[in-house]
Amino acid sequence: MDLIKKLWRARKLILVVLIPLSLLPLPLIHPTSEACCAYVLIVTAVYWVSEAVPLGAAALVPAFLYPLFGVLKSSEVAAEYCKDTTLLLMGVICLAASIEKWNLHKRIALRMVMIAGAKPGMLVLGFMCCTVFLSMWLSNTSTTAMVMPIAEAVLQQLISTGVADTQEDSETVEATEDDCLSGMAAPSISVFYFYVNSPLCVLFSQLPTVETNGTGRKASKASLGQLSLKQTNGHLPSEKESKDSRYPTKRDHMICKCLSLSITYAATIGGLITITGTSTNLIFAEQFNNRYPDAKVINFGTWFIFSFPIAIIMLLLTWVWLHFLFLGCNFRETCSLSKKRKTRREMLSERKIHDEYIKLGPISYPEVVTGVFFILMTLLWFTREPGFVPGWTSLFEKKGYRTDATVSVLLGFLLFLIPARRPFSRAPRTPAGDSAERDPDPMAPMITWKDFQNLMPWEIVILVGGGYALAAGCKVSGLSVWIGRQLEPMSGLPPWMVTLLACLLVSAVTEFASNPATLTVFLPILSALSETLQINPLHTLIPATMCVSFGVMLPVGNPPNAIVFSYGHVQISDMVKAGFGVNLIGVLVVMLAIMTWGVPLFNLTEFPDWAIARNVTGSL
Repeated sequence: MDLIKKLWRARKLILVVLIPLSLLPLPLIHPTSEACCAYVLIVTAVYWVSEAVPLGAAALVPAFLYPLFGVLKSSEVAAEYCKDTTLLLMGVICLAASIEKWNLHKRIALRMVMIAGAKPGMLVLGFMCCTVFLSMWLSNTSTTAMVMPIAEAVLQQLISTGVADTQEDSETVEATEDDCLSGMAAPSISVFYFYVNSPLCVLFSQLPTVETNGTGRKASKASLGQLSLKQTNGHLPSEKESKDSRYPTKRDHMICKCLSLSITYAATIGGLITITGTSTNLIFAEQFNNRYPDAKVINFGTWFIFSFPIAIIMLLLTWVWLHFLFLGCNFRETCSLSKKRKTRREMLSERKIHDEYIKLGPISYPEVVTGVFFILMTLLWFTREPGFVPGWTSLFEKKGYRTDATVSVLLGFLLFLIPARRPFSRAPRTPAGDSAERDPDPMAPMITWKDFQNLMPWEIVILVGGGYALAAGCKVSGLSVWIGRQLEPMSGLPPWMVTLLACLLVSAVTEFASNPATLTVFLPILSALSETLQINPLHTLIPATMCVSFGVMLPVGNPPNAIVFSYGHVQISDMVKAGFGVNLIGVLVVMLAIMTWGVPLFNLTEFPDWAIARNVTGSL
C-alpha cells in the first residue's frame, strides 16, 4: 500500500517521463518530418490534457523539440509565440484593469440587479444579464470572481432573514418599503472584499453572534419548531434543512444553487460574443488568419453579428432551464414585477442591494474616463472594417496595416498617461474596500504597470503561442495534409453532420481538459478535414470554437465553475445535471446559427477561393 501511495503521489512526474520515452520509437523508426511533428504534437497534447505540468510550461515543449527534430528553426518557433492577438489581449487587459480598479464593474452589476428586482426569477435573470455584459469584455474568470461576491451578499441577506420571516414568507406586502421595514431591525452584515491569488473572495461577519445555528442568527426552539411545520412557498422543508443546514428552507437552498450556477453559465455565454471575450476565441482568430491569410472574413464586427443572437437565445433558454430545475414552473410567482406581491425578505434583499450601490457614492471621474474608453474601443472595433460600408481604415493609403490590436494597444497605452484626478480638483476617492492610502501624486495615471501585471494572463499568452507553434509545425512538415487524407472516408457525410460530430466531440473532451488546450489540438485537424471534404472551413471551425467553451458539467471544466463551486452552495451532482442541459442547449443553438444566419454572413454554401489556395499550396 505504501508503494502504491508513493506512486500515486509521483504520478505526474512518472507521466512526464514515460510519455516521451514510450512515444520515442515513432520518430526513430519513421524519421520523417510528419512523424517528428506528430511526436511533438502528441507529447504536448498529453501534457495539456493530463495537466501533468502547468499549461504554460507544456506550451513550451514545441520551442525545444521542433528545433531538436529539425521541424522548425528556433527563430521560426520563437516568432510564433508573439502574434497580433497578444497585443490585442494586452490592450484589453489595460481597460479591464481600469474597470476593476475603479469599481465600474460593480456599479454596472448592482444597477442591473436593482432594475431586475428581488423576485427569485428576476434576480437570477438580472445577475445573468450583468454577467454576460461584463464577460463580453473581461475574462470569464475575472467576471465570475467579480460578480459572485455581490451575489453572495444578496444570498446571505436572504438566508439571514429566513427563520424570522418563515411564517410570513408567503404573504405579500402591499405597503411601501419604508412601512415594511419599520419596527424591524435588519441584521448588520459587514461585507469585506479582498483578493486571494486574483479571485475575489468575500467574508460575511454577522453581529451580534449569540448561540447561532450555523447561519449567524439566533436559534430558538420555537422558531425551529414552527419552521418544521410551516410550508413555505409550496416547499415543505425537511428536518435536515431546518436544523442541520445553513439554509432555513429547501427553497432558499434552491435559490442559492440557481443563482450560483447562473453566474458561471452567464460568464461562459458572455465570452462567446466578442473575439476578446475568451482565450479560445483569440486562439481561433489567430490560427484561422495564420492558416488562411487571404480570407479577411473574421473580425470583431462579423464575429459579433454571428455570436450575439446565439448568446441572447442561450441566455433565455439557460435561464428557463435553471428556473425549471431549481425554482419550478411557477414563473408568475417568481418573476412578477408588481410591488404589491413582494415579500418582506424580497424587500430586505432589495434594500441590501440598494445599500451596496449607495456605498459606491456618486460616479467618479476615473469611472467616467473608463466608460468613455470602453465605448470608444467598441466603436473603433466595429467601424474598422464593417463590411457593408467603408471603415475608418479606408482613410489610410496603405491597406492591411491596422487591426483590432492597433486600437486596443493605443487606448490601453493612453490609460497609462491620463491622470486619474480631474484637472484642478481634489484627489479622487479610493475604490470601496481598498485600504490603501490615497496617492499624493496629482498626476497619477488611471492605471499603473502593477495594475496591468496583476491581471495579465501570461500563462494564456504562452499557451496560445504554443498552439501557434504546433500549427506552424503541422503546416511545414505536411502533417496536416496527411491527417486530411486519413479523413477522406468521411467525405460521404453532409456538412451539417460533420459539424455536429465535431461539436459533440469537442464539447465532450473539454469537460476533462482545458478549453484552450482542447481547441489548439482540434483546430488543425478540423481545418484539414474541411479542406479534404471541400467544406468551407468556417462551417466546422466556428461551431467547434464555441462548443469548446461548454465545459460546464464539472468544477474542473473551467475556472468559473471552480470559483462558483468553492462557495459551497452546489454539489457536483447539481453541476452535472444543470450543465448537461446547458451543454445541449449550446450545441443546438450553435448548430441553428451556423445553418441559418451564418450561411449568408460567411457564404458557407461555397468552398471559398482562399481555402482552395491553401489546399493547393499545402498539397505541393
